[in-house]
Amino acid sequence: MEKLKGPAVGCTMATCGWRALLLPQLNRQSLYVYGSEVAVEKECIRQLERGVFVIHPFSLMRSYYILCMMAITFLNLIGIPMEIAFLDVNSGLVWEGFNVFSDTLFLIDVALNFRMGIITEDSEEAILDIKQIRVNYLRTWFIPDVIAAFPIGYILLFAGLHYHNDDNPSKTNKMMRILMFVRILSLIRLARVSRLVRFFNEVEKVSNANLEVVRLFFRILSLFMMIFLLCHWNGCIQYFVPMLEEFPTDCWVRKENLMNATVIVKYSWGVFRALSQMIALSYGSMDAPTNYVEMWIVMVSMVSGCLMYTVLVANATAMIVNVDPAAKEYKSKMSRLEHYMAFMKLPPELQLRINNYYQARYGGKWFDEKDVMNTVSSALKEEILTVMCSRLLRNVPMFQDKEENFISAVLLKLEYEVFQEADSIIRQNVPETCVLTKGKHLATVKALTDCQCFSLSYDDLRDTLESFPDVKKDLEKLVQLNLDGELV
Repeated sequence: MEKLKGPAVGCTMATCGWRALLLPQLNRQSLYVYGSEVAVEKECIRQLERGVFVIHPFSLMRSYYILCMMAITFLNLIGIPMEIAFLDVNSGLVWEGFNVFSDTLFLIDVALNFRMGIITEDSEEAILDIKQIRVNYLRTWFIPDVIAAFPIGYILLFAGLHYHNDDNPSKTNKMMRILMFVRILSLIRLARVSRLVRFFNEVEKVSNANLEVVRLFFRILSLFMMIFLLCHWNGCIQYFVPMLEEFPTDCWVRKENLMNATVIVKYSWGVFRALSQMIALSYGSMDAPTNYVEMWIVMVSMVSGCLMYTVLVANATAMIVNVDPAAKEYKSKMSRLEHYMAFMKLPPELQLRINNYYQARYGGKWFDEKDVMNTVSSALKEEILTVMCSRLLRNVPMFQDKEENFISAVLLKLEYEVFQEADSIIRQNVPETCVLTKGKHLATVKALTDCQCFSLSYDDLRDTLESFPDVKKDLEKLVQLNLDGELV
């Protein structure tokens, strides 16, 4: 995640130590919520004055913590089904260590959520009160999180150690059945998929990127991750169910002679059968289901495939509709314009000039500039116009050396216009258009190339000068000098 600035009020790792990681960062999301850098600084001060361990929702620690938990959750959702379906009791020290590490991390996550600040849609500041955080968490995600964090990894580890140290065959068989039950019970850890969805939503909230392309990327990534998990789980189920039945003679595993195959071969065949059934290509083999259990697996796979298609098409349609709305609106406007020009039987040369004008004026993106300017504050409007044409305005002789407030007031009166090649910008002898004298122009001015201009009317200038009498006197002297034929 791009970091715009560190925490406010000068609190860094050198001055505040580890507490700097808990404070809100200056990023696009925090500025959007609080409105200004000063407000973010006040939020930092508010959290420091509370003197308690609370992680701010816009803090650096929160951002990296979400990314870490999202990666661990996704690895769990991949590994848990594979462990249950394909790995035997001796799953290996590395996998057992990962299970214990994941369970520990999820238990810590449950504890940290009691100290995780909350930002709601209707609140003007983050909720940092521990009591409110606790009540909110207990009412929402506490129970699903506790179920998902149930430490199955510890149980499997201790049971496995006891199994290896026991030489009694009867006890060994009994322990193997217990281990199988615990491994089936570990399916509750798949409830962590809800966390994955939640983490994806939180990543989008705390991300600095406000570009629609980035948001679209997150939606596509989450969609394909969910489709991958659906196919992955279905492939594991394909092998897991025959394993529970101790591989009957008519099951597909025996027919494909996979009893002693490697894990990757078993998994590949399982996913192949799952995808074949989900896309209704075949049953995954030459034969139809041989028993009612396989029949139910095939039906569930087909239904999940239909759901996958539905979700994929719905999300793809929504993404296509929502992507680049300005370009879509421009194409719609141009389509209506072309119908109008055809209906009015305008000559092709004129139609081409109109199309070129729209391309030069809007650049393929439709927007209502006046509506945009009317919806922003006057300070932002002034800043936008300052960036666009402040230097241009100061190059005009009559505006040189004028006070800053007057220039800012004139900027707000400017109107943006586009002229094509050979268009008349000013016409000779047209009355009441001269900005100073309200007289007639003495010459015609034409555009040699496509020009983007800012115009200022006589009435708008006069209205502005009423608030600046000293500037008005200077300009009146300038007009008088011109009328007398003297140099300015």
